[in-house]
Amino acid sequence: MIKNIAVIGAGTMGNGIAQVFAQYHFNVTLTDINEAALGKAVQTISQNADRQVSKGIITQATKDRILLTLHTATAMEAGVANADLVIEAATENKSIKLEIFKQLDALAPPAAILASNTSSISITALAAATKRPGKVIGMHFMNPVPVMKLVEVINGYATAPEVTNEVVAVSRELQKVPCIVNDYPGFVANRVLMPMINEAVHSLYEGVAGVEEIDTIMKLGMAHPMGPLQLADFIGLDVCLSILKVLQEGFGNPKYAPCPLLVNMVAAGKLGVKSGEGFYKYTAGSKELVPAL
Repeated sequence: MIKNIAVIGAGTMGNGIAQVFAQYHFNVTLTDINEAALGKAVQTISQNADRQVSKGIITQATKDRILLTLHTATAMEAGVANADLVIEAATENKSIKLEIFKQLDALAPPAAILASNTSSISITALAAATKRPGKVIGMHFMNPVPVMKLVEVINGYATAPEVTNEVVAVSRELQKVPCIVNDYPGFVANRVLMPMINEAVHSLYEGVAGVEEIDTIMKLGMAHPMGPLQLADFIGLDVCLSILKVLQEGFGNPKYAPCPLLVNMVAAGKLGVKSGEGFYKYTAGSKELVPAL
């Protein structure tokens, strides 16, 4: 039975995953080598919970329980010592994730399931860095985690069926909708989404239409809640670029090659919401979308 959760990485996805597990009565330890990042994560979780209380989504008692059952650690050994399920939510970099999985294999209890929140990196490759490939799986949560219902559950080549069943069950305990997919580049979510975003960037790059026009056409014409360029900003243009490179390398197909405009924007540090500018400009305290290009 899964009760103790370790989340590795206190960034946007890590703190969202930690919050949701704590909300649904799991004991959670959020681990990051950066103590300041942990402090910021706890503050973000508290603020997000306050927002949910004000909207009537959760009660004040639930918020109090979230903070009570959430613990932090800067040492991985302490963070995963009692874990039944470890969820790695570090930056989307294969070499970093491989090193983390080697450490997790050595430090986590032998019975613990090791999951990755990766949006594109091979679960089979991560599993190969461990001595427990049958217990390695993907749990790809969507951002923002407390709001989005989907969990893409990714089976690696050697993932044991009982591990998949446990992860599906625990996802449902979080009131999420788990969808099981197999381990191929981009899985399903990003294999479909990223070429669409890349094509939207190409349309802008080639002068077919402007930022607002491209996003408006997809919102009003295709009933998308957010246009592809705004969504790219929200995901992070560096993340989009990284995923496209994984698709291009994994399939060896030039159709996945990232648009030169996207490459240049990332090189210039225009990463979207997190840097304050991408396809749109983002001003603190303002919800107005102002195209940057």
